[in-house]
Amino acid sequence: MTTEKRLGILLFVSALFLFAVLDTTSKYLTAFFSVPLLVWARYTVHLLLMLVFIVPGTGREIVVTDKPGLLILRGFTLLLASIFLQLALRSLPIAETSAIFFTSPLIVALLAGPLLGEKVGIRHWLATLGGFAGVLLIARPGGAIGGTGLIYAVCAAMSFASYQILTRKLSATEPVMRQLFYTALVGSIAMLPVVPFFWTGTIPTLTQAFLIVSLGLTAGTGHFLLTRAFRETPASTLSPMLYLQLVWVALLGWIVFDQYPDALSAIGILFIVLSGLSLVLYANRPDNS
Repeated sequence: MTTEKRLGILLFVSALFLFAVLDTTSKYLTAFFSVPLLVWARYTVHLLLMLVFIVPGTGREIVVTDKPGLLILRGFTLLLASIFLQLALRSLPIAETSAIFFTSPLIVALLAGPLLGEKVGIRHWLATLGGFAGVLLIARPGGAIGGTGLIYAVCAAMSFASYQILTRKLSATEPVMRQLFYTALVGSIAMLPVVPFFWTGTIPTLTQAFLIVSLGLTAGTGHFLLTRAFRETPASTLSPMLYLQLVWVALLGWIVFDQYPDALSAIGILFIVLSGLSLVLYANRPDNS
């Protein structure tokens, strides 16, 4: 394995860990602050980071595009995914919620046919059924997840699936940094008028203020590392490692919240992971490239 590939793997694993830290921090902060405030803070800090470190080197190219409508729509789908995920995390265990969120690649596999003209075969349908069987095990009566929290988690997965489809559609013409800039711009501007309605007057402590700022730092840094990882290492090498994020999330949920999946929920999470991996590995076979 080359040095570049090793670097790409290290960057990718680091990015996944940062995303797990982002979800864990978000869940912790929702006990003290409203979801709209936290989402706005995340995107605003992310935007400020790009304005300071990225925009000076790119200039107007990071904004000028022939497809502003699609980029803005893509930004809104990620914003909705962030809102729904944080609403779900507010009341549900982090591992199970993240597992349901990770059904988004399975949703993409089904929607890619009618929306992107990609072939959807029997393998895609079987993988999707396996993934949703996992969701049913997690959301079974008497399990740790249910009610409105479950609805929020499913909505988050569907919103993120829409975001991934739009990303595929735009990837041929729009640079990664332009896409990242638009998501940060749309999220911060869209949430700004909403924040005053959810501000309770609670002043964050120094620790809470640091954690709120860290939402944007971890999200922005994670996306940057992810971009660099795919530049150094082929997607076929990195994609099967995506579900390592669920391992990070489960560990952090146990350490921070003393939450861990029961036996049936663990089996459901395994179903979702194996279903997603089967699609990734099949797509990366030489005769499917």
